[in-house]
Amino acid sequence: MTWHMQPMAALDFESTGLDLAADRIVTAALWRIDPGARTKDATTWLADPGIEIPEEAAAIHGITTGHAREHGRPAAEVVAEISASLERAVVEGLPVVIYNAPYDLGLLSAELERHGSGVSFFGQLRVVDPLVLDKQMDPYRRGGRKLVDVCAHHGVPLDEQQAHGASADALAAARLAWKLAAAHPELAEMGVDDLHAAQIGWKADQAASFQAYLRRGRDPEAVVDGSWPIAKA
Repeated sequence: MTWHMQPMAALDFESTGLDLAADRIVTAALWRIDPGARTKDATTWLADPGIEIPEEAAAIHGITTGHAREHGRPAAEVVAEISASLERAVVEGLPVVIYNAPYDLGLLSAELERHGSGVSFFGQLRVVDPLVLDKQMDPYRRGGRKLVDVCAHHGVPLDEQQAHGASADALAAARLAWKLAAAHPELAEMGVDDLHAAQIGWKADQAASFQAYLRRGRDPEAVVDGSWPIAKA
């Protein structure tokens, strides 16, 4: 049975911003999905990140500083629980679907270090990143590559009102991964280990191509990080 028909997990975060070294997790969702049995369930978290949530970030995901302080739990507790839940999925051998994985895993890694926890299981992660897969299968398609754009292209339900919620985004990413595998047998037939390894090379090539494009145009000194599945903070 191909990987996309077997149990998988899906992870997503909403945060205070895009700076991996300084920004914090606000909400998180980890789905466990069994496509064969057609079952799914999610664990979600709301953290008080311990810093102000900028208005521009709150406008995207809907969580203000006041709401997080009133209803969220201490960041250290939330980060530890996310890590433990993710580690259980890894130990069980589940591939983890993460759209634009370097950001989410880079953010989690920085948070774990901030709160004094290790990331020893990260080396065992087997990640499926629909952003990398979509670019690899259709590199010259015009249009945006945000999750909502790619979902719309492939007919995966995720409207603008749902987008930027961790639970909705994680589930949409899992459905997108399934769609891509169903549409491209060359992806579905790869083992999870081989697919993970292939994405490392594909992401590096995609980053190098984008860097070359930028250097030919508006930014002759552009540097695009091709690290995958964890970005450099």
